[in-house]
Order: sequence, then structure tokens, then C-alpha cells
Amino acid sequence: MLAKNNQASKTNAVRILERENIEYTLHEYDISDGLLDGVSVAEKTGQSLKEVYKTLVAKSSNGELFVFLIPVSLELDLKKAAKAAGVKKIEMLPLKELTKETGYVRGGCSAIGMKRNYPTFIDQTASLLDKMIVSAGRPGVQMSITPTALASVTGAACVDLVKG
Repeated sequence: MLAKNNQASKTNAVRILERENIEYTLHEYDISDGLLDGVSVAEKTGQSLKEVYKTLVAKSSNGELFVFLIPVSLELDLKKAAKAAGVKKIEMLPLKELTKETGYVRGGCSAIGMKRNYPTFIDQTASLLDKMIVSAGRPGVQMSITPTALASVTGAACVDLVKG
């Protein structure tokens, strides 16, 4: 069953999921306090830190972009990310370039519906979950989706990405 949404929640990501008949559930939360980090979002939505994933965009030395989804309480291991992407070195995309490259803003960056389809990788911990919570494409809106559906719609591979 698809979630019923008002027009305010119709982000690029939501439109793509509906077009592909992929099930999801939206979770809206208050952003007036300015807290957009993943741990705060998990607390605001009452979701487990193990289920809420942040979307990170990184760039290789030749300018190629990659998308990584990892649990909000963990840190991306840049060496593991570079290995997964098949490049020598990778660094985080500067925040000032995020909107220009993805079409999304900080706190609302979704792996679904970016300006281009960048190679995407989901941390392997997602394979242990029935559902994961990711950005729905704008601050204040998250969505529950199965890891399999997210991997399918983004073309993502599940690999080890986190430090530890």
C-alpha cells in the first residue's frame, strides 16, 4: 500500500517511488529548532538510530560524485568508500556544492531523485533491516522504505562503509 500524501510532501523522491509503485511511509518532523542532523531526526521521529540512515555525497580526485547511505550515528570510512567506488581517494563534497550537484539541500538530501544518477552505496548493516528511514527529499520529511526497494530504485550496492 502506498502512503497517501499531501502535495507539500511531493518531492522528487516521492514522485519517483510512486511512479515505480514502491511502498513507503512518510514521517514528518519539526525543523524550526534548526536541528537537522540524523541523530536529532531519529529522536524527533521516534525511530531507532539503527534504522535511520544519512545520505552523504563524496567526490573523487577527478570530480566524479558518489552517494553513500550509512546509519546516522556512525561515520563514513573514506577508505572503504573509495574502495567501494573503485577510486583511489575520496573526500566529502563541500556543502556549498550540494544543491548545485544534487538538487537537494542539507538536511533534505535523498539518494532518490538527484539531478543525476550517481553511483550509490548503502552500508551493509541495512541488509539486516526490514525497513530503513532515509530523507524523502526535503528537510522535515523522512521516509520508511525497505533496503531492497531503495537499492533497486537507486541501483545501489550494499557494502561495508562505516568506521569501526
